[in-house]
Amino acid sequence: MVLRHGQSTWNARNLFTGWHDVPLSPQGEAEADEAGRALRHAGLHFDIVFTSLLTRAIETNRRALQQLGQSDVETIGDWRLNERHYGALQGLDKKETTQRHGVEQTKLWRRSFDVPPPPVDRSSPEHPANDPRYVHLDPAILPATECLKDVVARVVPMWRTVLVPNLTAGRNVLVVAHGNSLRALAMHLESMSELAVADLNIPTGVPRVYRFHSPSDDDRARSELRVSQVEYLGDASKIDEATRAVAQQAGT
Repeated sequence: MVLRHGQSTWNARNLFTGWHDVPLSPQGEAEADEAGRALRHAGLHFDIVFTSLLTRAIETNRRALQQLGQSDVETIGDWRLNERHYGALQGLDKKETTQRHGVEQTKLWRRSFDVPPPPVDRSSPEHPANDPRYVHLDPAILPATECLKDVVARVVPMWRTVLVPNLTAGRNVLVVAHGNSLRALAMHLESMSELAVADLNIPTGVPRVYRFHSPSDDDRARSELRVSQVEYLGDASKIDEATRAVAQQAGT
């Protein structure tokens, strides 16, 4: 099961957020609560949860588990689930960025697989090397900017070394993360092309359920699982509306 955090205050203002730490908006709090109720209605139970290190994911998880009645589930934070770092775009208005740089350039920065935005300087407060949450990490691996390819490069190893072992041990796993870290995971799990993943929009606060085939010996050797079914939980028309809203954020 994966869940994108509820709307953040910067989502509400239509700003590029990335690794900048912001809280949930009132709408985001309501989305997190509704996600928990949807999980409860589906009769789901979790043995372990993984979140990013960003407040909007942590708080979404807390509120969802509270509604689910499972607040005591073990929860582990992992930086590899953080949102994509948007470099020098962090804090900028998405539509104003489109007006300034043009539709094609903005779409390239937002949706291309391997073209990152301009980086932030190492001395910038937007560089994670200056954030105490990441002092335990080698500064060389902390991004000044990222494209989706970079996010895939950190999410897929986490999938193989952390998530797959928990799933193959028979645990039900919840991952609460971000639009791009979940797009990176979906690209891998669903064998999406670079072209297809560019059009994948994940709405905030909507649980997405993955079910897997029983692993073969080859799957175990590769630390992989094959998806048998994937679906969102909730009202289909509302999910479609929320998905379209994500696609239209930059006016591209």
